[in-house]
Amino acid sequence: MTHITEKVPSEAAAPASEGTTPLPAPRRTRTWRVLTPWLFLLAPLALLITFTYAPIANMVAYSFTDWDGVSPELHYTGAENYTEIFTREDLFQVFFVSGYYLIASVIQIVAALYFATVLSFQVRFRNFYKGVLFFPSLVNGVAIGFVFLYFFQDGGTFDTVLGLFGVHTDHAWLGTPFSANTSLAGVSVWRYLGMNFVLFLGAIQSIPGELYEASELDGATRWHQFRYIILPGIKPVLTLTVILSVSGSLSAFEIPYIMTGGATGTETFVIQTVKLAFQFNKTGLASAAAVVLLLIILLVTWVQRRLVPDDRVDLV
Repeated sequence: MTHITEKVPSEAAAPASEGTTPLPAPRRTRTWRVLTPWLFLLAPLALLITFTYAPIANMVAYSFTDWDGVSPELHYTGAENYTEIFTREDLFQVFFVSGYYLIASVIQIVAALYFATVLSFQVRFRNFYKGVLFFPSLVNGVAIGFVFLYFFQDGGTFDTVLGLFGVHTDHAWLGTPFSANTSLAGVSVWRYLGMNFVLFLGAIQSIPGELYEASELDGATRWHQFRYIILPGIKPVLTLTVILSVSGSLSAFEIPYIMTGGATGTETFVIQTVKLAFQFNKTGLASAAAVVLLLIILLVTWVQRRLVPDDRVDLV
């Protein structure tokens, strides 16, 4: 009789059960997994430290000295530069000039939000209006400064337009601090309105259309849709826009520098800092002014984030 024996598979060839714990990766593989992300970040971090954090550290160090920007010698002066900024009337005046641009930024945000809300619905010639509103953002700031310099000059375009409506005036629009700062702030609104408009429009169009349809079935008006659907839906973008507008109003430079050069009481914080560093050779004082501007922007951002926290829902 022939005996048939079954071949029993060895333990090495047996398949692993479902509950078997996989073998740990070799130590060399684990090391490379940890180091690989840092290798990719090495170049960006090096550039960030070299061109951002190192200059900021030098600026803070120079703000406590009397360095003129040229001489190899500098002397430590403590907080003398910061005291001078807040006690000298001509240096402190730039804070009041920034108020014009802060008011202009509020008008700019409200106008951009209004146009974005209106053009997010079906309106005739909607694409044409979008192009008209966004066009100023494509023009170079220097070109805008020269165009509006001729626009507001005596007998310029603005006076000509007013003359067509029977209004004749010999007022110099860039001749007094109030009218000059108001004119410059108005130009800033015209230039940056399109960028905020695009941000708001993109955020509004990302809101699901089913919410509008459901609200219309419940009898909601456009105002109700704006208050209860659009505003909550664009809250993160609105927060970002406020931060950018406030920081931009405090650091206005191009338009006032081209149109007035800081004359007639239109000198902004950045224009003053540039003049201190390159015209009066007071690099230490200019560095202190730049540090103050940085701290103000950080403070405004922190306060804004505290007043309007970023409400995020963590999905588990």
